[in-house]
Amino acid sequence: MRVTTDLWVSALVRRVFGAGGFAAIVKRGATEAGAVFVLSRGRLGEVALYGPAPQTSYDSADPDERFFALLDSSDDGSAFDARLEREKKFDPDIWVVEIEAGTIPVEELLLVKAD
Repeated sequence: MRVTTDLWVSALVRRVFGAGGFAAIVKRGATEAGAVFVLSRGRLGEVALYGPAPQTSYDSADPDERFFALLDSSDDGSAFDARLEREKKFDPDIWVVEIEAGTIPVEELLLVKAD
């Protein structure tokens, strides 16, 4: 049984704070099954946007895991605002979580699939 998005996001926020980082829910989406987008801000100003990985990335042996893909990275996060607005228009139930990971790399907080 897959956990709700609300519970999964809460666990992510706790893990980030536990690692000495910061996390905030920018947009709360559908409690049960909203798609999650994560904005990761580094200490030197770099910004990365992670979103749901394509369906081909999912493992049939573990279908309940949430996989993410790096959608884009930049030193200027303003471009991501426009992208997230488009995503919200397409699917108003999305979640947006912004994190500064602290001591744990983002790849350990999210299951990131490479291209």
